[in-house]
Amino acid sequence: MGQGLWRVARNQQLQHQGYSGQGYLTREHGRRIATNNVSHTSHRKQAQGGIDIYHLLKTRKSKEQEGFINLEMLPPELSFTILSYLNATDLCLASCVWQDLANDELLWQGLCKSTWGHCSIYNKNPPLGFSFRKLYMQLDEGSLTFNANPDEGVNYFMSKGILDDSPKEIAKFIFCTRTLNWKKLRIYLDERRDVLDDLVTLHNFRNQFLPNALREFFRHIHAPEERGEYLETLITKFSHRFCACNPDLMRELGLSPDAVYVLCYSLILLSIDLTSPHVKNKMSKREFIRNTRRAAQNISEDFVGHLYDNIYLIGHVAA
Repeated sequence: MGQGLWRVARNQQLQHQGYSGQGYLTREHGRRIATNNVSHTSHRKQAQGGIDIYHLLKTRKSKEQEGFINLEMLPPELSFTILSYLNATDLCLASCVWQDLANDELLWQGLCKSTWGHCSIYNKNPPLGFSFRKLYMQLDEGSLTFNANPDEGVNYFMSKGILDDSPKEIAKFIFCTRTLNWKKLRIYLDERRDVLDDLVTLHNFRNQFLPNALREFFRHIHAPEERGEYLETLITKFSHRFCACNPDLMRELGLSPDAVYVLCYSLILLSIDLTSPHVKNKMSKREFIRNTRRAAQNISEDFVGHLYDNIYLIGHVAA
């Protein structure tokens, strides 16, 4: 965004100095060319019945002033639209020039909710002296603290009134936030199984193909690097949630949570087999169908074949 504004300002400066592709023209000649261009553009806009945006963008305090466009001279809607493309760092820098515009609560509210989609404080009456800019700084500080020590990070959010001391609220916060370190998050969820339970229930796997649903699940709740009790817990919770979201499909295919559990493990092992460079002899589709139906006999051969094709074409379910 900053580079775009710089190019606009530079082009205006070169046009004002009368620069062309053939060399430097005289200032008077350049001014006549610019005047003719403005005149033609103005006539064209007026003929179309539209607003002359060119003059809005060319608004300056004086003709001698050069550099960036003064956002305070533009309509507020246009100024806020421009500033809405900035991140928090650039918006803080912009507030040094356009303090009233860059400190607008709507801009900082958008930054907060686009990064941290759910906080308990969003649904409360704001306390005295509340501002979304201050809240952004607290959320950023709390996220950094969480990525160093998850328990301290959650306690920080609670101490600032950002989160309620409730497993459901913590689960919603984790589900709607993408700035948390996945390794620290995995450790935290392994210790807080109550939060994990509420986090699983936030997923909606209705009408999703099993491997795609498993990928979505592991994007929010990262799988451990090794097999163990935590991985078994995740797959068990996923299996029950997937069946709860697709009761008609489960009846049609004759699947139970235990059968889905077996399929999930088969998909994980197949993903490792097909994607690992250390496995030279890859499992064939026929071998996968035979091994899977041996573990879960009620599953149709076509359905298991579609599972293999999905992993073969799309890739690992827990990558």
